[in-house]
Amino acid sequence: MEISSQIQTIFGLFVMLATYTILKIASKTKKAYTKRIEIPEPAGALPFIGHLHLLGSQIPAAQSLGAIADKFGSFFSLKIGFHRFIVVSSWEMAKEFLATNDRTFATRASIAAGKYMGYNNAVLALAPYGQYWRDVRKMATLELLSSHRLEKLKHVRFSEVESLIKDSHLLCTNNKVVTISKLFEHMTFNISLRMIVGKRFSATTYGEKKSEACRFQSAIKDALYLAGVFVLSDAIPYLEWMDYQGHIGFMKRTAKELDSVLEIWLNEHLQKQLEQKSDGESDFMDVMLSSFAEDAEISGHTRATIVKANALILILTGAGSTATTLTWALSLLLNHPSVLKVAQEELDMHVGKDKWVEESDIQNLKYLQAIVKETLRLYPPGPLTGVREAMEDCTVGGYFVPKGTRLLINIWKLQRDPRVWSNPSEFQPERFLTTHADIDVRGQNFEYIPFSSGRRSCPGITFGLQVVHLALARLLQGFDITPMAGVKVDMREGPGISLLKVDPLDVILKPRLSIEHY
Repeated sequence: MEISSQIQTIFGLFVMLATYTILKIASKTKKAYTKRIEIPEPAGALPFIGHLHLLGSQIPAAQSLGAIADKFGSFFSLKIGFHRFIVVSSWEMAKEFLATNDRTFATRASIAAGKYMGYNNAVLALAPYGQYWRDVRKMATLELLSSHRLEKLKHVRFSEVESLIKDSHLLCTNNKVVTISKLFEHMTFNISLRMIVGKRFSATTYGEKKSEACRFQSAIKDALYLAGVFVLSDAIPYLEWMDYQGHIGFMKRTAKELDSVLEIWLNEHLQKQLEQKSDGESDFMDVMLSSFAEDAEISGHTRATIVKANALILILTGAGSTATTLTWALSLLLNHPSVLKVAQEELDMHVGKDKWVEESDIQNLKYLQAIVKETLRLYPPGPLTGVREAMEDCTVGGYFVPKGTRLLINIWKLQRDPRVWSNPSEFQPERFLTTHADIDVRGQNFEYIPFSSGRRSCPGITFGLQVVHLALARLLQGFDITPMAGVKVDMREGPGISLLKVDPLDVILKPRLSIEHY
């Protein structure tokens, strides 16, 4: 009897312990699930498509999502087709995701742009998190974008900025309207090409429609547009075959055009290696070819694919986004002539009118730096971060986020937060000399992350800023600039990645510094 009683007691204790454990697990699960569904979510999700109908097709996605944030708050959840998205537009939650939980969200979601234009996600910007991505990013950082390498290649950007000024001077002295946005594209394209594939093309060559330069630059522009459009199959994969928007077909044609030119350049480099010819300094394509064995295959990508893919993404981001930032900056200055005048007065004071501004002068041009910062606040190179994806279940800001959830940080909206920025939609460079003087562009101040933050932030910040600062400084120093017919520049944003809706940008230039000083 005594033994039986002891067994019953032990069994009872076991049942109680098991019940307690089950209830505790159930409570945690219920609590986690409750927290998960507490993430604000707009009403009106429809079967099959979810909230897809809430995203306006005629306005940029960042603005559509910003309008939803105005109604539902700066942290909300959307069901887009088969995928759950979290959209963030407050600096507090951005910090939670990009700092506290950076590794969990370090991978990219697979999207059509990466599949069709990014060599099946071999490009650095869209590659999934892992050893391949780490190796390629390290190579790009050390061999192309490090301070040491940029110093070694400074003659490239100096000579192309000089060409920009000379071309501008020649056009304006011939009483021609100057399409300055095209000159920006020409300059940044040549800088990137010279550093990455050792190529340079003249302005005349760009005009030849069948030339490598013209074909490639046109395809780059198409790729920048396509990278920013919504593709239905990214939300509902099995509707890809329909391609009713035509985006998939456009991507395939664009990718074919890009690859045809990259293949020519790759074969030229391979032939040069075969003949053991050296025409001076190695470019980044040379470095990549030397870094991988001929028969190398990494994450399913061959050496040729790796080289072409990463040459492509570095040219696209280096040339495209830099030219776009310069166009935005000058457009803002044309619409705010008093700001433009102050910038020119600063140049006259710190540099003078008898010599051209040098890169070493930029550190003293605080107002010019503020203009660039304010441009990047209003018009960041990527208004939305690339789509990230949770690699495992996690808890962020007290909310349960299951593996596979997709993340978008709305940088465009975050940097217009009225809690942080007074008159957030106004162009006021002075704020970076006063209230926000200590805020930097490198992703440590989450109120201001024009190049994103964390592991997937842009590795080319220093390079981009060097080109923007020097080109803008010399243009403002060298010319009085007015918009065509005295009409304000239309600052509406078009589809794609941070593109002016009205393109190109035409201006009237009047020399204020002699070209003989060059």
